[in-house]
This record gives sequence, C-alpha cells and structure tokens, in this order.
Amino acid sequence: MISSVIFCALFIFSVWFFVRNAKKIRRNIFIGHDVLIADNQPQRWKTMLRVAVGQGKMVSRPISAFLHILVYVGFVLINVEILEMFVDGIFNTHRAFAGAGAVYDVLIGFFELLALGVFIGVVGFWLRRNVAKVKRFLNSELDGWPRLDANTILIAEMILMSALMLMNAADQNLQLRNHPHYHHAGSFPVSSFFVDSLSGLSDGSLIGIERVCWWLHIIGIFAFLNYLPYSKHLHILLAFPNTFFSNLKEKGWFNSPASVTDVVAPNFDPSYQAVTDPAVPVRFGVKDVMDLSWKNLLDAYTCTECGRCTSACPQNMTGKKLSPRKIMMDTRDRMEEVGRNMDENKGVFVDDGKSLLGDYITSEELWACNSCNACVQECPVNIDPLAIIVDMRRFLVMEQSQAPSELNGMFSNIENNGAPWQFSPSERANWINS
Repeated sequence: MISSVIFCALFIFSVWFFVRNAKKIRRNIFIGHDVLIADNQPQRWKTMLRVAVGQGKMVSRPISAFLHILVYVGFVLINVEILEMFVDGIFNTHRAFAGAGAVYDVLIGFFELLALGVFIGVVGFWLRRNVAKVKRFLNSELDGWPRLDANTILIAEMILMSALMLMNAADQNLQLRNHPHYHHAGSFPVSSFFVDSLSGLSDGSLIGIERVCWWLHIIGIFAFLNYLPYSKHLHILLAFPNTFFSNLKEKGWFNSPASVTDVVAPNFDPSYQAVTDPAVPVRFGVKDVMDLSWKNLLDAYTCTECGRCTSACPQNMTGKKLSPRKIMMDTRDRMEEVGRNMDENKGVFVDDGKSLLGDYITSEELWACNSCNACVQECPVNIDPLAIIVDMRRFLVMEQSQAPSELNGMFSNIENNGAPWQFSPSERANWINS
C-alpha cells in the first residue's frame, strides 16, 4: 500500500512539474510573431510520417541511422512494458498483463531484445562521441553543457537498460522458486543469461534487487520526463509538430516582407492594395528573438545538436566561422534568456541591453553563409537555419545599412543600372558584337 502511495505521489509530481515547464516552453516559442501555416494539410501529414515517424532523412548516414533506429524503435515499443510497470506501481501487482498468456511471453521476449538493441545503440553513440571522436561532435559550440547533456542521457540509458535486465533476471529466479508474489509470467531471452549468477542469493536479496531495479527504472522515467525541457532531447516530442509545420516551398524560395511589397508592388500593378499600415512602424528583418516567427523558435527548440547541418555546410568546411547548428543553439539560448527575464518580471520582458544579433550571433557568421540550403537539406527534423540567417542579414542591410563592401557595390549597380554589373542598360548587350 505504501509503495502504491509513493508511486502515485511521484507520478503526480512529475506530471505537474513537466506541464509547468512545458507551458514555459510554449510561452517562449510564442514570443515570436505569428505566422499562419495551414496550407496543404495532406502533404504536411505525409511529411511528418515520413520524416519524424519513419526517420526518412536519417538513412543518408548508415551507421548513425542504424544506431538511431535501434534506440528509436526500442524507446517507442518498450513503453508498452513501461505501461505495465505503471499499472503494477499503482495497484501493487506483479506483471499485471500476464493474463495474455503466450502473447505476453512473446511480447516480453521481444521487449528484451529491443532493450538489448537500445543498449547497443547508446553504447555505439557514446563511442562515436568520445572514442571515435567524429568531427561534427568536436565543434566548440558543444563545449560545456551540450556535450555533458548528450553523454548524461547516453549513460542514463545504459543504466536503465541494465537495470531492466537485472530486474528480469531476479524476477526469473523468484518465479523458479515459486515465490507467491512472483507468479510465472514472461519469456526472457536476454536476461536469462544472468539468472545463474543470481541463483545463490536468498529470496530477500532477490526481492531487494528486483525492487531496487524496478524503482530505479520508474524514477529514471520520471526524471527523464522532467529533464527533457532542459535538454536537446526535447526533439523526441517536438520533432512531430516541427516536421508537420515544415516549409513545403522549394528550397531557394525567400519570403518577401509585406511592408516592402506594399512599397514596390504599386510601381508594377496600380491596382495593388497595401496590406500594412504605413503609419505603424515595422522592423525590417530580425535583431532579436521577438522578431522571429514562432516557427523559427520551434525550430530552435527542436534542434537535436547532431551537427549534420554544420558538417554539410560548405562555408564551415572551408574554415569560415559559420555553423548552422550554432545559429540554432544560440537562438534557443537567447530565447531561454528572454523567458527567464519574463519570469522575473511578472510575464513582461524588460530590456536587458542584449540581442540575438551581436551578443549571440555575429555579422561575420551571417555574411559567411552562401544561402545554398545544404543545412536545410541535411537536417533530420526539417529545421531551417537559413530562414534565421537571411532575416538577420535583412536587418543589417535594411535597418543598419551594414553590408560587406562587395555587396554595397552590387546594391549601387542594381539601383543605378538595373543589374549587378557596372554597365549602363544601353551597353548591356554589347558583348554580342565582341
């Protein structure tokens, strides 16, 4: 009875704490301005199923894809066994679903194989990060908390899968001894290898091992749930809405601000009707996270920090300062900082003298980008770093008049000659006669 009360109390507290943090994350995302994304619903569902559920963009890198699929499938399907652990925790039962008979035996055996797969997968990921030292995991933006965060989760998963196997091994010994609480249930193709090593222990010791491992697994689940809002692993939840709201337009398409269109369009179409109020000042481009859209900020929270974007970036390859992963991490860090500011000031942001541009992301990084969309193509959850980069460059050009000299020359040529080159329109076709 006491065990059930403790379990229920932990469950209620964990859910309450998670909901509390989830509300803050939602608030932070909607710091960004509104943008309507409601077109082509069937294509959006297909994109989410292919990219988030089916892991469709992972297969481009076979080793990491194989390891990720082991962990992903195991994580999803083992939750069925965890559901049984929750029922046992509430009602103080033992293997509550065992009444399914042979089906239950097959499922438990399958879950054990999945748990082994998860263990192999996380060990592989840990080795790639810390022993093989894959280049994309060595960038400076991962120093400190990001690297510790990744390793913490990998080690925690190893411990949880080991605890699950040890719990099952102790359970099997108690079943073989016909202990009244541990009735015969389940098939254990993996943990059965450890049964003999525990067979010399007393009933009390076996019950202690089984209970400690059971509680370790349950507490680990509750802890992981509430660790997610502070971790890159939040993508486990946000990958689904983020891929659903993906940009479905062809790569290379750039949006045109309505305030600019309202000034330019009447020159070509006298019937054009303006959609913005010229009396209301607007900011051109992006200086801080409040100028971004909620989809940009959802992208930032969904970032897995895998570094595929940065490893595919041609500018990063050639030693430029640009790292698309850092752009997303900086955006998330600034958004979190703004959120904490609002928490301290009763939900209102008080100017802290900082901004995303300058304090987090430099103009050198922004102008290094050649807008090739390699980062967008590579992202396994359809994040768009280029959208943030382009809007921040708009601010530099349209609000600050700050652009590299090469671009300023091109701008002048376009304004004066109608083309990027320093030739008058009347001379533009002279090359034909050469």
